[in-house]
Amino acid sequence: MKKSSLKRMICEISACALILSGMTGCGRKASSQAESKEDVTSVSTVSESATPEPTEEPIQAESAAAEAQPPEGMYFSELTGEPISTDLQEQRPVAVMVDNEKIAYPHYGIAEGDVVYEIMNSTKNGRITRLMVLVKDWGKIQQMGSIRSVRPTNIILASEWNAVLCHDGGPRYVNEYFAKDYGREHFSGTFSRIKNGKPREFTEYVCAGDLDKNFQSTGYSRTYNEFRPERDSHFLFVEYNTENDLSGTPEAVQANTVVLPFSHTNSTLTYNTGTGTYDLSCYGSVHTDAEDGQAATFKNVILQCCGFSEYDDAGYMIYDVVQQNKPGYYITDGRAVPITWSKDSETGITKYYDQSGHEIEINRGKTYISLVPEDSWGSLSIS
Repeated sequence: MKKSSLKRMICEISACALILSGMTGCGRKASSQAESKEDVTSVSTVSESATPEPTEEPIQAESAAAEAQPPEGMYFSELTGEPISTDLQEQRPVAVMVDNEKIAYPHYGIAEGDVVYEIMNSTKNGRITRLMVLVKDWGKIQQMGSIRSVRPTNIILASEWNAVLCHDGGPRYVNEYFAKDYGREHFSGTFSRIKNGKPREFTEYVCAGDLDKNFQSTGYSRTYNEFRPERDSHFLFVEYNTENDLSGTPEAVQANTVVLPFSHTNSTLTYNTGTGTYDLSCYGSVHTDAEDGQAATFKNVILQCCGFSEYDDAGYMIYDVVQQNKPGYYITDGRAVPITWSKDSETGITKYYDQSGHEIEINRGKTYISLVPEDSWGSLSIS
């Protein structure tokens, strides 16, 4: 982060430096387990009426990230902010739905994702989560999955990236969203089947060549279409070859371990001091790919407090993702700061703001995003 931007941020948010002392977790108390540990930080609830409205000041113009030049023949990826080949610049990403039930393990290819969402897939079964893995350079995929069904929330979130969803069907509630112009281009049940000794629903994977065949057979655009993102970079990234370690942010707290309130998967992110990234663990073990043993690890972690609505008694649900000024956290390099997030429309980019209402700059690299149910936000543990 530029020194001028950092000074400006410190000045603007100093009045909010005590916000963590009043953390209440979306109006609910943190769990008794969290309250019993002195080194565990309860989740911050930023009063929507007290938090400044997001400002649309030209922060990009001030950022040297917009001025820095990538190496020759490369551009800064809109997903990671890192240099990749200009041959990929107009290529749409794909968003692959991956089953996160334990029987689906070991996973393949998750560590290759540029952005990985983990969100509640059902209100039943301990609020089981499902992963949505976004990949810009999808031609490099050798095997990814296993693939499972999609939910309405995923269709909406994928649309803000103009990504092509890869899935295997879904409940009837998805039909409304696939019928919308932005949701019509998706691939369902058209991938490789691999015998692995498991029931059929756990045998489908995106394998090398599958995506080329799908694009060819459907005629879908491989490049950004009329629903391309509203700007060239989904996030605002720090200056190239610099770090935003949050050390100068008054309200930053220690964040070596993040335990999400998903009891079925026990999803946890642990700061790896050796890599400077957060390793994802599910079911008590670090998530490693069966493909190459690589850990799923992320430079950035973004948590969004989000309400949801249930469709029926079977647990099918949809997150209320089109919201304004909702609480969240940005976590990187062992520290966490409270933020707010807003999404103006189903296809609009979700944007993240500091406590003064300025859009935050995140570090370049892979990003993990989770929508944490509003009614369990207070059970989120950051320590």
